[in-house]
Amino acid sequence: MNTGLLLVIFTCVVALAFDFINGFHDAANSIATVVSTRVLSPKLAVIWAAFFNFVAAFLLGTAVAKTIGQGMIELSIVTQYVVLAGLMGAIAWDLLTWVWGLPTSSSHALIGGYAGAAIARAAILHGWHHSLSVIIPGGWTKTIIFIIVAPVMGTVLGFGFMVAISWIFRRRPPRQVDKWFRKLQLLSAAAYSLGHGGNDAQKTMGIVAGALYTGHIISQYDIAHDWGRFHWPIIIAANGAIAAGTYFGGWKIVHTMGSKITKLKPVGGFCAETAGAITLFGTALAGIPVSTTHTITGAIVGVGTTQRLSAVRWGVAGRIVWAWVLTIPASAAVAAAIFYVTHFFNPAA
Repeated sequence: MNTGLLLVIFTCVVALAFDFINGFHDAANSIATVVSTRVLSPKLAVIWAAFFNFVAAFLLGTAVAKTIGQGMIELSIVTQYVVLAGLMGAIAWDLLTWVWGLPTSSSHALIGGYAGAAIARAAILHGWHHSLSVIIPGGWTKTIIFIIVAPVMGTVLGFGFMVAISWIFRRRPPRQVDKWFRKLQLLSAAAYSLGHGGNDAQKTMGIVAGALYTGHIISQYDIAHDWGRFHWPIIIAANGAIAAGTYFGGWKIVHTMGSKITKLKPVGGFCAETAGAITLFGTALAGIPVSTTHTITGAIVGVGTTQRLSAVRWGVAGRIVWAWVLTIPASAAVAAAIFYVTHFFNPAA
């Protein structure tokens, strides 16, 4: 087995490790509401979410993966070392924010790390004044727009669903409404987990496909279409990794998402998860790599504001927003530093 093939295998393993950490880090997105409303125990909730994370492999296509794999960075600048440095930058930021208990976006950490490493290589080869030429504006424009749009959509939909349901069931006894929505929340949690798996796992698919392309294992035709004979292995591996990560969960972030932003009842959990699921289904099918964290946080805030503005703990929400703002530049900086260190020891990188 030659060194190039070993490097490709190692890159793919690291990409799947990131996918696992993504599921671990973002488990809160899928299960925080259903745990905080006590519809499911934490153990059952992670099994439920992990199952639907995996099922998403067969339902939501690969449009997001193609945006990540070939729509954000010029592939001519990408090497295995660029992919590895990008993954390491994303993993470092994910683990740091996990320690802090902050629900930041693994998706934005990944694209930030990927871009940072690519820009660093371009700067070494062509100088800093040409380094940004490796960025493909179209892929970044819609991604950056949806950093704002996704949580706003979640907020508006969550608020709208909560108001509508409160009006429809205004004459029903609260205990009866609570009983109904405890059952319905199982469906909304499943739908959100489908959206989570369908959107987030695809980002790793795009990175793995890019690694196989730069390693000359799949052709330019394959990378532009359905990855040839590696189509299903890439999809199954990515969704399997994120499902495993979700199963092991991230309880510090579950606590932040499920109780520190606002207190939820089953009807509120249903509205938040449904709002998040609709947003994620639409963006996954459109090929827009949005943050599942941003989306569900916005939905939870929307539900909370139907009670009163003071029902939302804006201080916690503010810390989360700052973490969002920092995610892309921070992971890009870490990845760029890792690439520079790599290049120092291996100028061929």
